[in-house]
Amino acid sequence: MKKSLAALAGITLIALSGAAFADESTEVGKKIYERAFGRGCGSCHDIASNPQLSELIKADKLDRATFEKVLKEGKGGMPKAIETIMALAPVTKAGYGEDQAVDALYNYLKTK
Repeated sequence: MKKSLAALAGITLIALSGAAFADESTEVGKKIYERAFGRGCGSCHDIASNPQLSELIKADKLDRATFEKVLKEGKGGMPKAIETIMALAPVTKAGYGEDQAVDALYNYLKTK
């Protein structure tokens, strides 16, 4: 019985720590979206004539690899954004590398 309770407590702790990480990551993603380029991604991407990132991601029309490629290389009127993203205080404070920062932003857009 004691082993079962200990195992259950351990599983619960792992699940809660994973949820806390997901919440932190989503919050960092939100801050990236709000702060990139000083005015936020939404200043362009929340305009009807521009790509609606959240809708594209939710509809599986913009995969993670393509999203990352555009952030790193730019496309059309979209400038390279990865250096700007990596310089943001929430990203540096969280100690995120490029993959983690892109994941945070991509995952936030899934929930937006």
